Amino acid sequence: MSEIAGQTGHRGTATAVVHESYAFACMRCGHGWEQSYEIEHHTDADGKEFVVYVADGRIVPSPLSRPVCHNCDGHVVRIMRAGQVSSVRSAVGVAEQAKEHHHWHLSDLLHPFQRKAH
Repeated sequence: MSEIAGQTGHRGTATAVVHESYAFACMRCGHGWEQSYEIEHHTDADGKEFVVYVADGRIVPSPLSRPVCHNCDGHVVRIMRAGQVSSVRSAVGVAEQAKEHHHWHLSDLLHPFQRKAH
């Protein structure tokens, strides 16, 4: 199947609509984001099948063809299953909260240098 990004006038004639979500991470700047898509399957007048990707109500190119970083416009973008970015953000947030609320003691700093008694 081919995709036709930017094509209009076919949105109501989809034979099937599939919902997919992906997580993206830029290997250039480290920016991460997630996006959900409606993938509309259509058949043109000649009987050829094509798909249309819709994100936030707009027809967009396939996210699998050549994703672009929303932060730096880089093209080296890793595509992952949905939830990857939000789970990393949650983990980072928990770690940052733990650092903010942890009170360090001298014994914490010296612990790696202490010998165990045999």
